[in-house]
Amino acid sequence: MDRIAITGGYRLEGQLPISGAKNAALPLMCASLLTKETLTLSNLPHLADIKTLKLLLEGHGVKTTVENEGVNLSEGQTISFETPDITSTVAPYDIVRKMRASILVLGPLLAREGEATVSLPGGCAIGNRPIDLHLKGFEEMGAKIELEEGYVRAVAPGGRLEGGTVHFPTVSVGATENILMAATLASGETIIDNAAREPEISDLANCLNAMGANISGIGTKTLTVKGVESLHGAQYAVMPDRIEAGSYAVAAAMTRGEVELLGHDLLDVMRGTAGVLKQAGVGFKQTDDGVIVTLERDKIKGVDVSTQPYPGFPTDMQAQLMAMMTICDSASVINETIFENRFMHVPELCRMGADITMHGSTAIVRGVDGLLGAPVMATDLRASMSLVLAGLVADRQTFVNRIYHLDRGYERLVEKLSACGAKIIRDANLGI
Repeated sequence: MDRIAITGGYRLEGQLPISGAKNAALPLMCASLLTKETLTLSNLPHLADIKTLKLLLEGHGVKTTVENEGVNLSEGQTISFETPDITSTVAPYDIVRKMRASILVLGPLLAREGEATVSLPGGCAIGNRPIDLHLKGFEEMGAKIELEEGYVRAVAPGGRLEGGTVHFPTVSVGATENILMAATLASGETIIDNAAREPEISDLANCLNAMGANISGIGTKTLTVKGVESLHGAQYAVMPDRIEAGSYAVAAAMTRGEVELLGHDLLDVMRGTAGVLKQAGVGFKQTDDGVIVTLERDKIKGVDVSTQPYPGFPTDMQAQLMAMMTICDSASVINETIFENRFMHVPELCRMGADITMHGSTAIVRGVDGLLGAPVMATDLRASMSLVLAGLVADRQTFVNRIYHLDRGYERLVEKLSACGAKIIRDANLGI
């Protein structure tokens, strides 16, 4: 099994291209099920999750064509998806178990075919993430739902979902995406109340409108969808990955480097992260091609933060911020409000000399003068990145194991960091 070896202490400097957002790309790919015509997506990242979902979609009858492989670091891949006929409405366990986002085929299949059978999903083990809100939303649109032997069986009586008001008692990105896609082909008008406002939701809505949907209220907590008879094909570019951008901004600050993150509208899409990093002393300078990130003080300043739905500080940046706070000038308090089991990186950071105390969903991080390299074990996608970040500034070598988590969310991480001066390698012979 591969692992990553990092020799810390090297300043990052140069340009680092930000890939297309995985969390935007996955629902966009699922949207291809809604039309018989071709949906061509550009700026798709090279990630394990993209490959997994592509395989799942092909099992439903989607014909995929790689138009551009995007072999350069600054270039994403372009793939066309064409689904003249849905050949199967069953999403099997063997594929769905690998990735939680697979549940997003449920809405499009149900909307187009009037039925769908989807295995309960897998993904990172970061806590209980039930799909109750998805199912409740579909029921409010007239679907009949059954749970049997680990599968969700959904049927729209009469073959078509009905418009209505779907209210989410709590904000859910996945449920918003699933209901939004399904509502585009429903009969009548659907109002999605307390919808998630993440930029990835807006990206999906804009793509659906480009395909002929009628969605208004984009970017707000109330989405209004007027159902249409059919959607057509379109060409659409995936937005840049705000979590990847935030992660590399942290890397630049921790190594006291100067890195230009390349991508459009980065400061806009990562506003929640940028706001917290600015409090810690990180500077952002807009350029024609992206944004330059530097640390504007002698030492990182400790900050207190709670994870919140957009536009607040994202839970997907919590582990990376914690790595940054391990070398801050004082103490910081990090409160995790989204997932109850998202501190699994704490013991590994402590193995590297971090001073972290946990009290339930709150972590108190006291800055230390330096970290020490050690063998560490990645437990989920964002935890993996926190260990890489710690390794970049640690004395001696750090070995990060279970890096298949990183392959799910960070495109060409070793190449990108190496191009900016990091001493980092990936080698199967290093694995344990």
